[in-house]
Amino acid sequence: MLILLPPSEGKSAPRRGRPLDTGTLSSPTLTATREQVLDALVDLAERPDAAEVLGLGGTQADLVALNARVRTAPTARADAVYTGVLYDALGFDTLSSAAKRRATSRVAITSSVFGLVRPGDRIPAYRLSGDVSLPGLGPVAGLWRDVLGSAVEDAVGSGLLMDLRSTMYAAFWRPPTTSPIRVATVRVLHEVAGTRKVVSHFNKATKGRIIHDLLESGANPRTPKALASAIADLGWHVELGEPTLRGSQLDVVVREV
Repeated sequence: MLILLPPSEGKSAPRRGRPLDTGTLSSPTLTATREQVLDALVDLAERPDAAEVLGLGGTQADLVALNARVRTAPTARADAVYTGVLYDALGFDTLSSAAKRRATSRVAITSSVFGLVRPGDRIPAYRLSGDVSLPGLGPVAGLWRDVLGSAVEDAVGSGLLMDLRSTMYAAFWRPPTTSPIRVATVRVLHEVAGTRKVVSHFNKATKGRIIHDLLESGANPRTPKALASAIADLGWHVELGEPTLRGSQLDVVVREV
């Protein structure tokens, strides 16, 4: 099973560590595109309109500076750089030794700069949202759309893809209807007085907890149905939707926040 996560907008900037070496990152087929994006990001940081292009406010000049030194800044493991609601709930640093080993091979993170990274890949902090259009290169999503599919397929192999990306990052690559990959997406619904709705913050936190539980349990389901059973075995209420050409959706229904 491959658990595919979105990145976090906020990141923890490493204070020490060697600078970025793209040759050491997983999914080496993405190296050429990574280099293109890195060059464009550094060049953009020198422009007076950098903050505007990146969709940043006037008080976020420090994030432009972060991009300016993305090639020379200290790096750390990706699972320590990415922060936010989902990652806090997942708690990579709280996993048992066995669960951390599983995360190394079963978790991947979508990245606007690096395409796909594993928890152990050493990266710097940066700021580049998936909806940005880079001068000279165009929309970030379009850059990755042509190359990300083969990297994901290699990472999944004959297993199941548990796709937890947000809408923005799902645009980087969508499994084609002809793909042999088995895909499961997960939606978290909060039910109150018989009414169900998606709540963004709670949705992210619940997904993080589910991933934590799956990694600790050692479950390695190979079909959406088996994944639904594994999540249910962990105490969650799960409803499996009808399969479509692009996979199956699992609804996790929670009544208490």
